This record gives sequence, structure tokens and C-alpha cells, in this order.
Amino acid sequence: MTEATQTPTRGIQLTDTALKHILMLRQQQGNQDLCLRVGVRQGGCSGMSYMMDFDNINNIGDKDEVFDYEGFKIICDPKSLLYLYGLVLDYSNAMIGGGFQFTNPNAAQTCGCGKSFGV
Repeated sequence: MTEATQTPTRGIQLTDTALKHILMLRQQQGNQDLCLRVGVRQGGCSGMSYMMDFDNINNIGDKDEVFDYEGFKIICDPKSLLYLYGLVLDYSNAMIGGGFQFTNPNAAQTCGCGKSFGV
């Protein structure tokens, strides 16, 4: 009997569709030294809202968690990662309900827009 090898699960997961869209947005910014910073902040319909924005690679802090996707980096501060660990970030081109979509296993409730959550 052989033992199956498992690849480690990343704390923040990114679908291929989301990665392609993010790389396109980064190219429009004209700066290949940008990474994606993902986090949470107080507010939104359900108590906490997702935040994400491009950040310069030089701004990665010592305590930031870094997830590498084919050379593109996603960074998250440790406090936010407590709420986001296991998050799957996807992107949809749908006319209604399209855009970035967050699937968060830590969310006890999610608002209708999908951009905020409660724990």
C-alpha cells in the first residue's frame, strides 16, 4: 500500500480565473512589482468586510503571511488571517453578481452582496 502525498493547503486560495483577472489588473497598473494585499476591517452589513488592493512587494512586513501563485504574491497580515484562513478567492464575469467572490469557511454569516461577513 502506498501513501498518497498531499500538497499543503494555502491559507488563502486563489482560483485560476481570479489569478488571470488579477494579473490583467496588475498589468493595467503598469507595475510588475505589485502583489495583492488581502485583509479584513470592521464594518459592512455583517460586521466585517473584506479588503484587497495592490501593494508594492517592498511593503511586505516581517509578520505578513505570503502565498505564492506562479510568482505572483498574495499577502495577509496575521490578524486578518485569523478570519481568512481557508478563504477561496474567485472571479466571475457574470453580468449579475459578477466580480470577485469570497468563499470563507470562517464566516458564520454573509451579507447578500458577499463583500462582508460575521464570525
